[in-house]
Amino acid sequence: MERFDKYWIGIVLGLIMPAAFIWIYINQFNLWYSIQTFGMALSQTYSKLLFLSVFPNMAFIFVFYTMDMWCLSKGVLIGAFPYIIASAALTI
Repeated sequence: MERFDKYWIGIVLGLIMPAAFIWIYINQFNLWYSIQTFGMALSQTYSKLLFLSVFPNMAFIFVFYTMDMWCLSKGVLIGAFPYIIASAALTI
C-alpha cells in the first residue's frame, strides 16, 4: 500500500468524492426539479449541500489515518478545502 501513499492521489480523491456524492445525493432524492425551479435563490441550500458533501472525505481521512497512509490522508484533506471554502462563501 506504500505505492498509493501519495499527495496527488489524495488530492484527486478529495476533489472527486464530494462532486460524486453531490451527484448521487441529488439523483437519489430527486432534487433536480426543485433546483431548476428555484434556481440560485436557494444559496443556503447549496452551501449546506456543499458542506454535506465533505463528510465522505472525512470518512476517507479516518480510514487512511488508521492504515498509516499519512500523505494520502493529508491530500484528501487538502482536496476537501475548496468545497469547505465554497460552502462558507455561499453562507455569507
